[in-house]
Amino acid sequence: MKKRLIQIFGFLITSLGWVFILSTMAMDNWRISQMGGQGGSFIIKVAWYWSNLWKDCYTESSSVTNCKEYGVLWGILYVQAVRGLLMCGLTIGFVAVVCCFVGMECTYIGGAEPTKDKLVFSGAVFHFVGGEY
Repeated sequence: MKKRLIQIFGFLITSLGWVFILSTMAMDNWRISQMGGQGGSFIIKVAWYWSNLWKDCYTESSSVTNCKEYGVLWGILYVQAVRGLLMCGLTIGFVAVVCCFVGMECTYIGGAEPTKDKLVFSGAVFHFVGGEY
């Protein structure tokens, strides 16, 4: 019973880590800065610059947004590296979630007990390699 609870709790925590990494890929506002609206001018114009892994955007006070996607593949190397690492982490994490789910004691798939233990261990290794710890 104790082993089963530990496995379920570990599965939930690591699966939540995978979901958090998945949500960072879809976030729009990784970096935000506000420009303008200072100096006491009669016309107040405020603009926001924001960017994420996929594009740079500029929004002004009239709610007009201009976005420019990163067109050149290797033009911004650190953004490409972060994209690649996040995608690798997601893929490895998905494999880990499947391995852990199949290898848990409370599921009826996966075979005998030694096989299930190996699956849970390999899933834990994949979670650490994928960054969901």
